Amino acid sequence: MRDQSQSLADEARGALQRRDGHTARRLLLEIDEQERPWLMLAQASNMIGDTETEEAALQAQLKLNSRDIPALILTAELKARLGDDRAASAFFQAALNQASSQSDIPIALRPMLQRAENFVVESQKRFEQHLLDSLQKSGVAGEARIQNAIDLLLGKKQLYLQEPSSFYFPGLPQKQFYERSEFDWIGEIEAKIPAMRAELVSVLSDGQDFAPYVESSGDRPHAANPLINDPSWGAYYFWKSGEIVEEHATRCPTTMAALELAPMPRIDKRSPIALWSLLKPGTHIKPHHGLLNTRLICHIPLIIPENCALRVGSETRAWKDGQALIFDDSIEHEAWNRSKETRVVLLFEVWRPEISVAEREALTALFETINLYQGVPEEI
Repeated sequence: MRDQSQSLADEARGALQRRDGHTARRLLLEIDEQERPWLMLAQASNMIGDTETEEAALQAQLKLNSRDIPALILTAELKARLGDDRAASAFFQAALNQASSQSDIPIALRPMLQRAENFVVESQKRFEQHLLDSLQKSGVAGEARIQNAIDLLLGKKQLYLQEPSSFYFPGLPQKQFYERSEFDWIGEIEAKIPAMRAELVSVLSDGQDFAPYVESSGDRPHAANPLINDPSWGAYYFWKSGEIVEEHATRCPTTMAALELAPMPRIDKRSPIALWSLLKPGTHIKPHHGLLNTRLICHIPLIIPENCALRVGSETRAWKDGQALIFDDSIEHEAWNRSKETRVVLLFEVWRPEISVAEREALTALFETINLYQGVPEEI
């Protein structure tokens, strides 16, 4: 029986080479289903326009091996011919995913995989245009959150969520940047920028480096941070671990007055934290997560050269003169200074607005209770 099946398959292969699809299909259908070469039957059926048999043959092959790359690609091409772009893209993407997991791809498959990749890209463009055209007609095109959802849907943006390295408070919105208009206190602080900048320039004129933002401690393992003990990322504290740095506060009264306007946490040995954050030319703060998601970080721009920016999650913003940036640092973020000048912002933490007064009081008590237990690292 096997010899007969092999003979029929050989005859069918010869018919395919002669472009005689009818003969090839007839011969292949004479072979028992347990031994039938389904991909050859699909090829013969395609040659004569018999889409029903072609699809059945491809499905039979995928039932035998759902990861068969040629069968996935041929099924995708059939779906494309039938006008079903979504199904075609799904099968093409499955083939590409399978190929990416294999170390050795046969040379004969590479043109097929290139067709698959091209189709997925073009199909995504058509799908995106379809969405945008429909939204334009409905009058909602350009709405920021809708556009962000579309970008996530199309894979143009990555989904980033809160991942604080120490403490997670549940139920808070996953929001990368907050807008200045959401905070009624921010305008008064921004109005003090010229005077605060004058205080900064006076301190910088001393010619001394700020302390490194990340410093090693003999009481703890060294942080895995390439900028540890490096003043390229410098800090000039006004509040540190909940205590005023008197020398700096006395020298910069306008900055201290501005900080009093913000709803900073007041937690013994922890908060407030407020400082000038300095980035020297060419410095890059690598992607990282903050300790907590119970706070937001506010940047007040004081000296901002061009080619400086902050990425939080999937969104990148440059600092603008006179305008605060407020963001959730528990979401992956990074910052860089690609200019030839120093960048300095006033950095401080504030309570997240979604956390109620009662919750703030409870969190304050929780963190201060943690402080009393000496067996827990201070970072928690």
